[in-house]
Amino acid sequence: MTVPDTVNALSNRVVGAAIEVHRHLGPGLLESAYEACLCAELASSGVEFVRQQPLPIVYKNMRLDAGYVLEIVVGDSIVLELKSVERLLPVHEAQVITYLKPTGLPLGLLINFNVPLLRSGIKRFANTQEPKRTFAPSVAFAVKKT
Repeated sequence: MTVPDTVNALSNRVVGAAIEVHRHLGPGLLESAYEACLCAELASSGVEFVRQQPLPIVYKNMRLDAGYVLEIVVGDSIVLELKSVERLLPVHEAQVITYLKPTGLPLGLLINFNVPLLRSGIKRFANTQEPKRTFAPSVAFAVKKT
């Protein structure tokens, strides 16, 4: 499965918003601060997103709440996993890849804000499996243009 051009364009907007947040805050804050500010930046840019989306697991055809939560889902297309750590580890990458499988979303971005230059803290993951959605996004934040 390849990432559609519309998702790539949306990804560019998300990265731009994250860079704007990092430009104003710099590294060293808590992940929750970056999440709140990135959501504010996405909202002001008119980008639809859902924050703190529960992700059930499917076990033997049963949907179970196992405590997984997607930090931000953008445009029903991109999973954002935010970090503020000294360095990204393979477990962080595995987390994003694991989220892509049940959601069926085409793209995941792992963003570490605790770096001097944000571009070096962004990793992109394309979903290579056939979509098999196991969750329904909550009501997305949508900016109405008037």
